[in-house]
Amino acid sequence: MTAKEFVPAGFAPPTSLVTDRFRLEPLGPKHNAADHAAWTSSVEHIRATPGYPDGNWPPLDGMTLEENLSDLRRHADDFARRAGFTFTVLDPGDDDVIGCVYLYPADSENLDVTVQSWVRADRPELDAPLADAVARWLAADWPWGRLDRCGR
Repeated sequence: MTAKEFVPAGFAPPTSLVTDRFRLEPLGPKHNAADHAAWTSSVEHIRATPGYPDGNWPPLDGMTLEENLSDLRRHADDFARRAGFTFTVLDPGDDDVIGCVYLYPADSENLDVTVQSWVRADRPELDAPLADAVARWLAADWPWGRLDRCGR
């Protein structure tokens, strides 16, 4: 990898992680309504989750569906450009959005990737299993060795 590459040129980023408790797929515009409902119902819970210490996200005043759609388009564009990888976390039973996972370049030269995740306030029992499953997935299928798991 060059200093400007987040993943090596020939690397094919995985597009799913499936467990018996949740399923990950790339976040995109098709998830807008369910994503918006998930995080707006869980603002305080997400802000209390490790990895969200700055208090800027999610916004206390929320976002309109159109603003959320713009945000999802930005994440999908980052995925397409290989600049960052955001996954929606879906319930395997009904495909409802129950969380999100973000993989973005770390700010520190000593780390490769910053890994953040959240789950809805009504699914807190999935917080640690999601973070741990993602860490195992990154170790097995992604090119990074130095993870910032944001206190996990």
